Amino acid sequence: MLRAYKYRIYPNKEQQEYFAKCFGCVRFIYNKMLEDKIKYYKETGKMLKNTPAQYKEEYTWLKEVDSLSLANAQLNLEKSYKNFFRNKSVGFPKFKSKKAKQSYTTNNQNGTIFIENGYIKLPKLKSMVEIKYHRSFNGEIRSCTISKTPSGKYYISILVDTEINKLPQTTNKVGIDLGIKDFAITSKGEKFKNPKWLRKSEQKLKKLH
Repeated sequence: MLRAYKYRIYPNKEQQEYFAKCFGCVRFIYNKMLEDKIKYYKETGKMLKNTPAQYKEEYTWLKEVDSLSLANAQLNLEKSYKNFFRNKSVGFPKFKSKKAKQSYTTNNQNGTIFIENGYIKLPKLKSMVEIKYHRSFNGEIRSCTISKTPSGKYYISILVDTEINKLPQTTNKVGIDLGIKDFAITSKGEKFKNPKWLRKSEQKLKKLH
């Protein structure tokens, strides 16, 4: 089963510059390929099968970033493009703006992505990136998406192929009665206290005023 885990990362200046290149190249290749697809369809009435590799000779700076990030941009475009022709109601693919979410996705190939001692290794980067690894997981890393928020924070979403342990089946049944004094009372007589967060917060606010 595939499951995503999101973490905060703290790239240094050099790593931030690399991420900025990736964000820009992914946006460029998506827009350029979409532009060429539109032009080709208008001229021939057919879909253009283009790949990022076709553009690297003319735009040599595309070679500076992770090729998998460009390949994933292509996959996203192909999916959106084909979905439109299957069902026009989904809308035609839009060009990506510089103001849009800054992110790129890469894949784990033969251990090119791994976490060790509070750092994560990413393809194309020589140094490892600091990660707040607050939640561990078991399984194989399939891919990860690096993103930057408008406030300048960096995050990584890691897609993991993992096994989810099912809860044991039971035939026991229980009724729950929600109350005011007690938060809940079960049919077996168990009581759960009401924390009354709102009342406590209001009292604290009055004291502060």
